[in-house]
Amino acid sequence: MKERPRDSPQKIPVLGLGTWKMARNEVGPAISAAIDIGYRHFDCASIYNNDTEIGVALSAALGSRKVRREDLWVTSKLWNNAHGPKYVRPALERILKNLKLSHLDLFLIHWPVSFKADITFPKRADQFIALEDLPIIETWSAMEKMVKKGLCRNIGVSNFNISRLTELLDLATIRPYLNQIELHPYLQQPQMIEYCRQHGLQLSAYSPLGSGKQPEIDGFETPSLVHHPVICKLALKYQATAAQVLIAWGLQRKTIVIAKSVHTKHLEGNFKSLQLDLDEADMLTINQLDLGYRFLDGAFFTPAGSPYKLSDLWDD
Repeated sequence: MKERPRDSPQKIPVLGLGTWKMARNEVGPAISAAIDIGYRHFDCASIYNNDTEIGVALSAALGSRKVRREDLWVTSKLWNNAHGPKYVRPALERILKNLKLSHLDLFLIHWPVSFKADITFPKRADQFIALEDLPIIETWSAMEKMVKKGLCRNIGVSNFNISRLTELLDLATIRPYLNQIELHPYLQQPQMIEYCRQHGLQLSAYSPLGSGKQPEIDGFETPSLVHHPVICKLALKYQATAAQVLIAWGLQRKTIVIAKSVHTKHLEGNFKSLQLDLDEADMLTINQLDLGYRFLDGAFFTPAGSPYKLSDLWDD
């Protein structure tokens, strides 16, 4: 029988604050402001290189009793150079030390891609480790031990496709709690949503507002999501911001949404998305925007000679 950690909180907060690309001098104030606003879910990763500043902000909030530890949900991720039984626990202990926490609520495998231990980001094909040589289940089994040690309450994955999830579900003792993927109106992934629903996995969405860059489809630039006429029209209808419409769309699809901002005004606005209810017709209108377009396609893992191909990463 597949196990669930016995002492896990019942529910992950459906709106989280992402910390990717947050500068070290900005992330601490953003965390503090977010806690004051009401955010309780924080999405971190060791590769973001801002854990220490996040830890200072979390420690200050806990020390001042603005929030209790049991009210927070803190996620972090295992980077690609720490796969395998030898490296998982030291990597997790470094994360906990930096975040000033005794445990994580959720610990994710960041990518189904492995590097050699001394490589932060490969520049040559020989700096990768093929999954045939280091299967995901070896890393997963080491993460299961971290649950049993009490260093994390739940474990999951990020950027896994359906075939990788199926393989993991077949082999795991503790089922993955969640898969975190790029998800927004230009990349809606209905098959993944249905797969996770059928198998009892949570699904969280990063880049819910798309990206600042303009997608190029068949040689033509497409508006960024926050400037798309359909989204802007709906924002006007609901007297909301484009970001609020996009976040509400993700929430109403029963996905967990990881939004990011360092500006208090935007943090407040994004948090109000929890109160926005899009009607069925408007949800369907947004559903028509799907382009199957990835802003983060993983091509940086596929240099000449790499054991990884884009066709290995994505179902599409």
